[in-house]
Amino acid sequence: MTTQAESYEFQVETRQLLQLMINSIYSDKDLFLRELISNASDALDKLRLERFNDDTLDVDTSDLHIRIELDDSARTLTISDNGIGMTRDEVVDLIGKIANSGTAEFMRQMKEAQQEEEAKTEELIGRFGVGFYSSFMVAERVVLVTRRAGQAEATRWESAGEGTYTLQPVEDAPQGTSITLHLKPADPEDRLFDYTDPRKVREIVTRYSDFITWPIRMASLQVAGEGEEAEEPADETVNSRKALWTRPAGEVTDEEYAELYKRISRDWNDPLETIRLNIEGTLQYQALLFLPERAGANLFSPDAKHGVQLYVNRVFVMDDAEELIPSYLRFVKGVVDSQDLALNVSREILQQDRQIESMRKRLTKRVLQAIKGLAANEPEKYTKFWGEFGRVVKEGLLQDFANRDAILAICSFESTHDAEQRTSLRDYVERMPEGQDKIYYLTGDSRPALESSPYMEAFRAKELEVLLLTDPIDEVWVDGMPEFEGKQFQSIAKGDIDLTSDEADEDKAKQKEEFAGLLTWMGEVLTKEVKEVRLSNRLTTSPACVVSDQNDATPTLVNLYKAMGQPIPQERRILELNPGHALVSGLRAAHQSRPEDPRLAETAELVHGMALLAEGTQPDDTARFVQLMAAQLGETLGK
Repeated sequence: MTTQAESYEFQVETRQLLQLMINSIYSDKDLFLRELISNASDALDKLRLERFNDDTLDVDTSDLHIRIELDDSARTLTISDNGIGMTRDEVVDLIGKIANSGTAEFMRQMKEAQQEEEAKTEELIGRFGVGFYSSFMVAERVVLVTRRAGQAEATRWESAGEGTYTLQPVEDAPQGTSITLHLKPADPEDRLFDYTDPRKVREIVTRYSDFITWPIRMASLQVAGEGEEAEEPADETVNSRKALWTRPAGEVTDEEYAELYKRISRDWNDPLETIRLNIEGTLQYQALLFLPERAGANLFSPDAKHGVQLYVNRVFVMDDAEELIPSYLRFVKGVVDSQDLALNVSREILQQDRQIESMRKRLTKRVLQAIKGLAANEPEKYTKFWGEFGRVVKEGLLQDFANRDAILAICSFESTHDAEQRTSLRDYVERMPEGQDKIYYLTGDSRPALESSPYMEAFRAKELEVLLLTDPIDEVWVDGMPEFEGKQFQSIAKGDIDLTSDEADEDKAKQKEEFAGLLTWMGEVLTKEVKEVRLSNRLTTSPACVVSDQNDATPTLVNLYKAMGQPIPQERRILELNPGHALVSGLRAAHQSRPEDPRLAETAELVHGMALLAEGTQPDDTARFVQLMAAQLGETLGK
């Protein structure tokens, strides 16, 4: 058998193509090892399948594996498998195809894929062997030796990735494929020297190929102790191979789930809940998701990461798969493994298509169902979950209109019904007395502040339940929420709320007539501050309150938008007076008896300022308010 190497020239475009791959396609050079391991895993899968289908194929499949060998002195990295291997013709077809007339077509399609994310670039990977050629990101020369299972002759392929490659037959090669990378000179800034470091290589294997079906073996890291003779290190398997989502649920223990969760989330605690999903059909994928027990420190930071990892056929693709889970569920950790998913050429970035949208909808729905299940069946777990992540989930009320009802159904709120227990909207609606047709709520900074608000007085007197919404995001979503189960949301600090009975209509009309002069006069005095002065139906003990019109933004919402750099104009508000309060009735009497007294206008200003302070808002001119208050008190003490 001749061993003379035959040299072949690459097409003219090859250098340009390799430069494009090395410099543009892959964002991380570490990915070359993922690609080579994936190819080796495919070769093992093909051997097992061919052995199953061909009884005449006499090969040993009892110990199929992948092996990585490092030689620091020679600066080589070798990855080998005992899989199906290739014939000489297959080497030319599968590996050398990048060098034939298809190169120009491949480059054209790649450029289109970079410009148009709709291209089906996953097909390019298999057709043109892009993964194999990622080796040239880190290697100045690549040697491949391969022997097809069941055949005697092996083939050696070698290239520096420039103008030529060589092919020659070899003898005594083991079954399978061995690829040796002669690494480029060490460059500390480019971290190439790391690829002869077993710890670095193990880290890459764990990150990208931990769940590959086949064992990936490397020499043990054990070091001889002092005075001991160094021994040849034994091989050890460096990937866990524990793709729990591929195993029947009944065969996986809680401890195994917890171990996987901690591994991918870097959390010390066990998960609060485990969610499994197995979808078959046109689009096949499995998901293993976890609800954490505690919120991470960066949950609300602008650069907060999603916690779902994407795998394709057990091969890691990306860590922060935000296309698969909405941002309001960014706390969810886990793995999604698809058998057929559209990626770009480098298998790093998802292409936006119907498959992705379908997966996103299904995963979102399943997570919301799991949270609903906690609320219904495990209230202690749900309470813990909502305390950690409720504020994030409510972001979905602004982002995900398709699932808004499902999100509302799993939300819980503080209310005046029970100071210790939160309530769902459904429970609130079930407790509504006959005749109540609205869900009443009040927004603010804290429960104590809301409970002492003058807006609460009539509702407390009537024993009507009010939701107490204290998260900043509550100001935003509730204002645009139309209804829940046919019941509209109503802020008790907005609009003209009347809780009195029909029998009291005659008394109200009489009061309005009696106070008409005072209301008109105060409206003129405070015309720059308020749009209207009217009698209140919501106050029982406070003299006055300031309310927003039904369709106006509250001061808290205005301040929230201002803090986000989106200022909105503040509308003039409405001053409501309690006709039963001594201050209001006294002001009415004083105005009737001495309408020209300038001190009465100052008193009107004070009433308005006190109403602002009662809701937690400062008067526009705090200094003037203090001066007027001091003057009024001084005059009273003088008398």
